[in-house]
Amino acid sequence: MTLIIKLLHKISPVYKALLNSYSLLFFSNNKLFAWLLLVVSFFNPYAGLTGAIAALMAIVIAWFTGLNQVSTLEGIYSYNALIIGMGMGAVYNFSMAFWLLLLVIVVFSVILSLLFQSMLGKYGMPFLTIPFVLCFWLILLVTKDFAAIDFTFRNIYWLNDAYAIGDHNLVRFIMFMENIKMPELVSTFFRALSSLYFQNNILAGMIIAFGILIHSRIIFSLIIVGFLTAYGFNNIVMAHPDGINYYLIGGNFILVSVAVGGFFTVPSRHSYIWAIVSVPITFLIVMGLGKVTGLWNLPVYSMPFSITVLCLLYFFSLKTQNRKVVLTPLQLYTPEKNLYNYLNSTERLMNVNKVRLQLPFIGKWMLSQGYDGHITHKGEWSKALDFIIVDNELKTYDQFAISPDNFYCYGKPVLAPADGFVQQVEDYIEDNEVGKINQKQNWGNSIVIKHAEGLYTKMSHLRKNSFKVKAGDYVRQGDMVAACGNSGRSPEPHLHFQVQLTPYIGSKTFAYPLALYVSESNGVTGIKEFTIPAETDIVYNSSPNAALNQAFEFLPGFNLLVKAEGMSDGKWEVFTNAFNEAYIYCHSSKSIAYFKKNESVFYFTAFEGDKNALLYYFYLAAYKIYLATEPALLAHDQFPLQLSNNHLTKWLQDLASPFVIFSRLYYESINSVVINDFLNPVIDITSKQTLQFMTIKKITNQFVLTIKDNRISSFTFLKNKKIITALCTPKDY
Repeated sequence: MTLIIKLLHKISPVYKALLNSYSLLFFSNNKLFAWLLLVVSFFNPYAGLTGAIAALMAIVIAWFTGLNQVSTLEGIYSYNALIIGMGMGAVYNFSMAFWLLLLVIVVFSVILSLLFQSMLGKYGMPFLTIPFVLCFWLILLVTKDFAAIDFTFRNIYWLNDAYAIGDHNLVRFIMFMENIKMPELVSTFFRALSSLYFQNNILAGMIIAFGILIHSRIIFSLIIVGFLTAYGFNNIVMAHPDGINYYLIGGNFILVSVAVGGFFTVPSRHSYIWAIVSVPITFLIVMGLGKVTGLWNLPVYSMPFSITVLCLLYFFSLKTQNRKVVLTPLQLYTPEKNLYNYLNSTERLMNVNKVRLQLPFIGKWMLSQGYDGHITHKGEWSKALDFIIVDNELKTYDQFAISPDNFYCYGKPVLAPADGFVQQVEDYIEDNEVGKINQKQNWGNSIVIKHAEGLYTKMSHLRKNSFKVKAGDYVRQGDMVAACGNSGRSPEPHLHFQVQLTPYIGSKTFAYPLALYVSESNGVTGIKEFTIPAETDIVYNSSPNAALNQAFEFLPGFNLLVKAEGMSDGKWEVFTNAFNEAYIYCHSSKSIAYFKKNESVFYFTAFEGDKNALLYYFYLAAYKIYLATEPALLAHDQFPLQLSNNHLTKWLQDLASPFVIFSRLYYESINSVVINDFLNPVIDITSKQTLQFMTIKKITNQFVLTIKDNRISSFTFLKNKKIITALCTPKDY
């Protein structure tokens, strides 16, 4: 039994690579779709057999020559060999010379695949079917002189092969499908799809179309777009009065539409326009290249498809401004996943590389003048914020506004908004009397801190002799640097704050958001992220909870054993990859959940692996957690839409997604202290997943994470309408 398990473990990568070789022809890695394509390839048993053997040869060659294992597993080095094998099986009779030639040409195809991957990969370009076309041209040229290899006539009597496989029942079924009454346009469409597997029958095309629909609604719409565009263009120019060759439609016009419209680009209305445009371009290349290859009696095969795709992808990559077509940043092998992941990442992670600026004070302050303020924030200095402290009556002072000391904000600590080096300090200007201003020394006592190249903050109108730092000092976020004063152009104490691009007092301002703060506006309290406060808002920094902060402090090497009744145990370990991305890896399910954590928030960025694993439910439950309990506020976020389990609404959205998004998958979480023990509090984090389809909302899952002993103790979730509780125990493996 152990020997069998070891054997299966060794065979498994080959099996995965073989299936990926089939599905990759349609830009997919879907196993079910791959099996359908494999079955369809055996509608011509000789082509199916030689195709599978050729793909296996390429996989073994890639494995034993030490080529990239990930690329080998994805079928990158074997899908061209698969097409070559199917083509040879469809064209030539079997013989010893045939199998020898197949082996040699497969080796050459792997070499060409690696060569073109290296050449084009440096530009981010795929090599597509170029190795197949070059290898098959070579075969057609040389076999004319090989007496031991001859062309087959099997394709003329292909029903005999069908009879050999499935007796007269299969033949009757195939003939029924071939003779079924349907519009010529439809039958041509199915035959064009089947031609990609060197066949010419409606049933194969129907199965392929069904598989594509199951795999991707966007790809299904694009193959129709490509087919109809080619069909319509030919009817206008009349290049082929009797109809276009099926293989030219399938191997070029349909594939180019998919590649340009939704696989190598993020699907959108602009990518669909380019998908339509790409077909006539490919049509011209087919006609022109056919004149050249015709001199040697060589078909163009899918070379026009490769040429068009490479030209357009390079063209898109050169457009650096006002991009309407976006190249796929992370290939997930379905246009829907690529689109939803791109939209989700753009919304959630667009600020991930920004310096996280916090409010430069302690406690609650009011924004008295914001960006483009009507008093002094004008022109080059318009992107600035003025803060004051007010009481319940919105007064800025206690009893009498006689002296700066009477104002609530006067003398209060001013903090560094982020880590950085102090660039400039001005500390010699006296405070004004209340109601008077110093126009000669406009900014008053000020400090400029450098946080990154081209990013500085300045705090002004500070109190003389209150500075705790000097130029050249390094400060941490939250360090006290000075105190609020009333120097410069300041009729009453307040704190002036601005972001600028240069390190000088008096530099013009620059719009830049605050990373996270609490806002009270019109009686509504909420968390604001990467935005600018509005005038009259009461704002303050959230205070991280020590227990929450420690519970989500997942450092590399941290191990957690997670158990739940009826589910496989989760053996989790935290790692950091070469890109300094932290992730939790589940050893038992081979799943990965990427995450980020800062002083205020813990959140997941991506999940890869088994959606039945406990790690996946933890990913859903802790998708975004504020590390504070005072105040207890909702964390809002959105999941990528491919996580939706409602197949009907998802399919409808998939079809429309390049043009309009009317479905959303929302996330909310809130923290509540169950036992308010200062040293060892118990905190429940309640979260939920809500699907919105147009105006209809439905809660699709609910979770509760319990923090106890300063660690994650357990989490509960719904699975198949049953409440599951997972217990978490730190462990050394």
